[in-house]
Amino acid sequence: MRRFFGKVRVRAAAGASLVVAVALVAAGTALLLVLKNNLVGQADLQAENAAREVATQIATGKPYEKLDLPDGDDRPVVVLAEDGRVLAAGDDVRAVDGTAVTERHPPAERQPDGAGSGDDDDDDREIKPGEVEDKARLSGGTATVGHRTADYRFATVEAKDTQGDKAVVRAGAPLAAEREAVGSVRTAMLIGLPCLLLVVAGVTWLVTRRALRPVEGIRREMAAITASTDLSRRVPEPGSRDEIDRLARTTNETLGALQESVERQRRFVADASHELRSPIASLRTQLEVGIAHPELLDAEGAVEDAVRLQNLAADLLLLARLDAGERPADTRIDLAALVREEVSQRVGDRIAVRVGDVEEGAGVEVAGSRSQVGRVLGNLLDNAQRHAAGAVRASVVRDGRWAVLRVEDDGPGVPPQERERIFERFVRLDDARSRDDGGAGLGLAIARDVAERHGGTLTVRDGSVFELRLPAA
Repeated sequence: MRRFFGKVRVRAAAGASLVVAVALVAAGTALLLVLKNNLVGQADLQAENAAREVATQIATGKPYEKLDLPDGDDRPVVVLAEDGRVLAAGDDVRAVDGTAVTERHPPAERQPDGAGSGDDDDDDREIKPGEVEDKARLSGGTATVGHRTADYRFATVEAKDTQGDKAVVRAGAPLAAEREAVGSVRTAMLIGLPCLLLVVAGVTWLVTRRALRPVEGIRREMAAITASTDLSRRVPEPGSRDEIDRLARTTNETLGALQESVERQRRFVADASHELRSPIASLRTQLEVGIAHPELLDAEGAVEDAVRLQNLAADLLLLARLDAGERPADTRIDLAALVREEVSQRVGDRIAVRVGDVEEGAGVEVAGSRSQVGRVLGNLLDNAQRHAAGAVRASVVRDGRWAVLRVEDDGPGVPPQERERIFERFVRLDDARSRDDGGAGLGLAIARDVAERHGGTLTVRDGSVFELRLPAA
């Protein structure tokens, strides 16, 4: 049962049915009340008109035995004296409110139930001979006409004949029509409400089922992708230009990004394994030769291979930390001071680095990790040293809200079609394939990743100018 009601279609159908049921019950109750009040109001009006007609005859001096009274079945009328004696009654009227017309009736109250009462001053005004009371008093009651007793609405009006004798006229209007109409409407509502709720539930079920059909298709395809681990598959897009269509497109974009990430990781592992295998094999060979023939041991070559392995391991560790989303430390870095410090420590460079515009860039600060930004600068200078013919230059300037670090050389430059590919991992251009001169192809990839983690960019301009842009602190 819980599983059944946990479905979206069931919850939607139940919710829609509940809302419609509450609305219909409220509207039906209001309709019945309004209908009942209107019908009771019509009965009051009919009773008052009948009472006034008889009271007017009395006021004009017409004898009680000659009063023109309405038919007792439709308008039961009884005329009472001030002391409760019955002066006249309609045909077949046997009793009113349980009191027979042959008995004395209790005097009529001034305010029977508050309905139909007018202003107090008007009600207390003593009527004169030949006048009829202005305000009728309305009340509910029963009347026995013939052998049948039924409920009526009564209007009570006082009048004085020409002799000054007061008479009280009580005329009734039947409530059978009101009760029949209200009962018919109530019955129709009790029959129609369940039918309407069934229609609402069914339509909601069908509409929700059709709307969720693409979602089920997406779910099945995602389950199949998870089971097969084939990230090249995509979920179906309904093309309906609605929320579900946007969900499908977003899911496919996520799958595409995941596929690219997985493929990139696989290439990374394969390239890293390839890069590590060569120096490890070379180092092992040298060590085995050294054990067998100590006099042939190339200690310097072994040290170079060990240093290469150490640097490669450090690069791989940094890339792993960057891929894991490591946030850079939030410290302030003076770029000009960082350039001077880095250049002063590079005493073994093939070409001396010329520092330009750094003094003008003094005071240009960025927020981030000093070691990582220093790593970017070192990688850019290493790249420039590798390709420069005879000059390497570093400069720091401010461009609006950006702090700009430029490293340029007089080498051949990067072809336009390769200016994005060189930032991919383990990518070396054809003239840099030598492991001794070209490196592992991770320096520029690390530099761009660090720049992006710091909210900046790293691009190549004019062939041999590498420009690092970071938000100024």
